[in-house]
Amino acid sequence: MATIIFLLTLLTIIFFFLHRRKAFSPTRLPPRPPSIPLLGNLLQLGSLPHRSLNSLSKTYGPLFLLQLGVTAPTVVVSSAEIAEQVMKTQDLIFASRPPSSLANHLLYNSTDVAFSPYSDYWRMIKKICIVHLLSSKCVQSYKSVREEEVALLIADIRAASVAAEAVNLSKRLVTLTNDIISRVALGRKLGETRFGEMLNELTELLGCFPVADFVPWLGWIDVLTGLNARVRRTSKELDEVLEQILEERLHKKRSKTVGADEEVLDLLGVLLSIKDQHEGNDAAIPLHKEHIKAVILDMFSGGTDTTFTVLEWAMAELMRNPTCMEDVQREIRDFVGSKEFVEEEDIDRLTYLKAIIKETLRLHVPVALLVPRVATDNTLLQGYEIPAGTRIIINAWAIARDPNYWDRPEEFWPERFINCNIDFKGQHFQLTPFGAGRRACPGIGFAIATIECALANLLYHFDWVVPKEMADEALDMSELGGITIHKKSALLLTAKLHYVELA
Repeated sequence: MATIIFLLTLLTIIFFFLHRRKAFSPTRLPPRPPSIPLLGNLLQLGSLPHRSLNSLSKTYGPLFLLQLGVTAPTVVVSSAEIAEQVMKTQDLIFASRPPSSLANHLLYNSTDVAFSPYSDYWRMIKKICIVHLLSSKCVQSYKSVREEEVALLIADIRAASVAAEAVNLSKRLVTLTNDIISRVALGRKLGETRFGEMLNELTELLGCFPVADFVPWLGWIDVLTGLNARVRRTSKELDEVLEQILEERLHKKRSKTVGADEEVLDLLGVLLSIKDQHEGNDAAIPLHKEHIKAVILDMFSGGTDTTFTVLEWAMAELMRNPTCMEDVQREIRDFVGSKEFVEEEDIDRLTYLKAIIKETLRLHVPVALLVPRVATDNTLLQGYEIPAGTRIIINAWAIARDPNYWDRPEEFWPERFINCNIDFKGQHFQLTPFGAGRRACPGIGFAIATIECALANLLYHFDWVVPKEMADEALDMSELGGITIHKKSALLLTAKLHYVELA
């Protein structure tokens, strides 16, 4: 038996090297770090891949090659110039997504917006989301929802302040963003459910690197580590919640009398209406219930997780930089005066607040490694040959901290964005926290509107203090890996009412 195993292993290794040699037949490939048989460079990714890949780029340059297991080669991009080539100049060639077993299991065979391959289906579903939820007009129409939910957050913190209780700001920000997305996507709040915890688990899982995806015959390792069990459990729990939501809406729809239907403004209603239209017209691209679940889940995972993360990092950085905190609070309070609430119309003139948000997005890119792309045709990057099927990882985190583009890149220094035209909307490739090109996150406007409204009011209404007994934890800036990079420890603060509140 041992002899058979040895021979099979030997044959596997021989096959691997032959296969790799064939796959790497081009002669002008990017530089690559040394690798080990079968696993390639997989072990070099570490628990925080954006940092590991940044370290490798310092040795092998802004464009280097990795062999992750025995799958297609992976190219890592760590410069704005090459990122522009990928996301603008050759955007169509790199507009698709590589296969992902995690996205397939968790996002209904990758039929969401973020992980779906470039296709007619993806174009259709993205257009639906933009037209009915994420366009500038729609973002503005949900202004009252954002302001109502932020007002509830402020009232909640005010009560804790009066009671002299510490505030778990991380938890409250998750609730805020989750409630906003719930109302605009589903028409109602989900209430106190485990859904928020499940979403956190989803984003953490989507940032994993399953061994089975890269070395299929070592897939049993994912069983031993518990990854497969976590994926099955999370997928099942999320589906149960989504199925219940869908059935409740469908039951409500069926129970209405003919002609009594009211206009449905939330995304779920729009998706169900389009599904009915497609079924009636025998559409070439049908919209099934699983597709609706995938899109709704996408809106939650993208709209909740990244928005909350930016708010959390912004508050953490301001606590560590009291001068910045004083300057932004002075700006907001001088402009707003004694109003009860900072309205969205006020925010356009708060230039330092906007600079703080930009600096937070630069220093703490929410999705540090933008969702991977794949080359659909042979092409060239910086003179190197990129064969069709090559995965492309853009290290947006590394680019946003590159001293070639930024002075004092490791510092939180919002002043860099005063009188500076660099923005984060996909036109300046040294700062692309939301990606760029066809696969840019379509929810930029929605996310920024929520971040601005929430942060402005948190800073206007309260003066914030780190409790002495919680200082180490609150100001710990360690990162927690996943597709979205979270602050590892919760942000626990004490809120003191600003004097305007007491007038």
